[in-house]
Amino acid sequence: MSSIEFASPYFLYILIIIPLLVVWYIFLGRKHQAYVKFTDTSFFTGLPRSWKVYVRHVLFALEMCALALLIVALARPQSSSKNQKINVEGIDIVLTMDISSSMLAQDLKPDRLEAAKNVAADFVKGRPGDRMGLVVFASETFTQVPLTTDHSMLLNMLKDMKCGMLEDGTAIGDGLASSVSRLKDSEAISKVVILLTDGDNNAGSVDPATAAEMAKIFGIRVYTIGAGTRGTAPYPVQTPFGGIQYQQIPVNINEPLLQQIADETGGKYYRATSNEKLQQIYDEIDQLERSKIEINEFTRVHEEFLPLVIWSLALLLLVFILRHTVLKTLTD
Repeated sequence: MSSIEFASPYFLYILIIIPLLVVWYIFLGRKHQAYVKFTDTSFFTGLPRSWKVYVRHVLFALEMCALALLIVALARPQSSSKNQKINVEGIDIVLTMDISSSMLAQDLKPDRLEAAKNVAADFVKGRPGDRMGLVVFASETFTQVPLTTDHSMLLNMLKDMKCGMLEDGTAIGDGLASSVSRLKDSEAISKVVILLTDGDNNAGSVDPATAAEMAKIFGIRVYTIGAGTRGTAPYPVQTPFGGIQYQQIPVNINEPLLQQIADETGGKYYRATSNEKLQQIYDEIDQLERSKIEINEFTRVHEEFLPLVIWSLALLLLVFILRHTVLKTLTD
């Protein structure tokens, strides 16, 4: 972008002298005309007028133009060009999700896993500029999607995620450790794990506290989410006849452990007791972990008075030449 500004705009007030000089030229300049007295002027009747009579005012007009250009040049017109440099600090996020069989409980609708998948998908769609990955865990852990900007592929893998893909159990420590390994070499300014589970650590080889320490060492924030209502929740159980009946099972989320992981890494612990609450949690994380955008604006100023001075001098030179050649008068 470019624009014209004046470093000394108060000089522009001098331009008011131009119309005053025009008035002087029209009404008072006649007294400077030469007069010759004749007893009889009939001799001049019908004589053609020279073209010089019509163009003699051009000299004054050129002088006024030159004066106006000089006044504008005194005001120091400047052109400015502005450039913007935008720095975006990227965020790498790994979604770490529990796919143990207890995620089929239906205190969230249609069940915990589907509710978590739907909300996570909306979260991914709202962050097109971030790299994201997907780690799933039950009694063991698996990296479903490494860090990528291909969100379409991530959404497809998220959609296909289901219980039974891994041996049943809840290895929170292993799931977090796998997520840390995916982020530890990242050069992103902000590295985040969103860990969602509905139980307690009862499998795996890595202690959750140890995994949290690893995350802290590599500067990774962990947001933990406990998914499930309080008390008991309906859980589908297959009958011997192939049907489904629902049993109320206790909800055992190790909240102190999830709170400890979040506190250790500078994150935050949330409890999602409903679909609406789960959506609010992801919305809050989305606001907390926004890419930092810095806009640095650079302005270059260029002096533009020199062309005006040159044009003004050129006009004055033209006036001088015309006045002493083709438009020369007796008074000159």
